[in-house]
Amino acid sequence: MFIPIEVVGVRIEMPSNQPIVLLKEIEGTRFLPIWVGAVEATAIAFAQQGLTASRPLTHDLIRDLLDRVDITLTSVHVTSIVDGVFFAELNLRGAQGPLEALSVRPSDAIAVALRTKSNILVDNDLLDQVGIDIPEQIATEVSAAGDQELEAFREFLDQINPEDFAG
Repeated sequence: MFIPIEVVGVRIEMPSNQPIVLLKEIEGTRFLPIWVGAVEATAIAFAQQGLTASRPLTHDLIRDLLDRVDITLTSVHVTSIVDGVFFAELNLRGAQGPLEALSVRPSDAIAVALRTKSNILVDNDLLDQVGIDIPEQIATEVSAAGDQELEAFREFLDQINPEDFAG
């Protein structure tokens, strides 16, 4: 069974300074932190804040390509974790119906889902296995503390350009 989640935001995990995307089940108190790369963190933060780069980022390209070929991203499923690595799938629908799901990194899936306003779901067993249950009162306090981390990440974003990530 898959549980609908929302993207709380991108945070910087201390002391390693590794970015994480923090997911929360919509109808519950479980959170799922997923460590991501700086590029993916930036793409997720851009989408959440409604920012656009001067040139399309990879996730913008994927959104535009799906639209051009008339394929809809119906949902993203974060499916499992193996040896500390999370796995996800893009669930697509074409003119003839559902297409075979595509395996993808959760960070990329989340970045595309935010751009296409698609549902993001997490396997309930995965949430049971590695989710963090945080009561609402504590979650509010964590969110307030997280605002400082988010501000630090925004400052980081202000100092970079999309060209910094050109391959």
